Amino acid sequence: MEEVVITPAPPKQRKVKGRVEIDTQRCKGCELCTIECKEHALTLSDLINNNGYRYVVANNDLCNGCVNCALVCPDAVITVYRTRVKKVVKSDLVIPNI
Repeated sequence: MEEVVITPAPPKQRKVKGRVEIDTQRCKGCELCTIECKEHALTLSDLINNNGYRYVVANNDLCNGCVNCALVCPDAVITVYRTRVKKVVKSDLVIPNI
């Protein structure tokens, strides 16, 4: 059998980037937000908070700022910030001399 090598897809180019902040001490780990996140930017941590719950952590590199996670959170512990991504113009690229 041939060995199949799977390379991860490059990050999507987006017009808007999201940043998720989670109050981990108030999170109860219900995972409603992880189910709702279509970009798979939210996962359940292996650690526990002071109340004894596993809490959700965010990978902000994957977040597109859709705010679905914050809308479904029953305890309102998620805040999403959206920022516009600057376009990279070819003249802005610096090519090192080798």
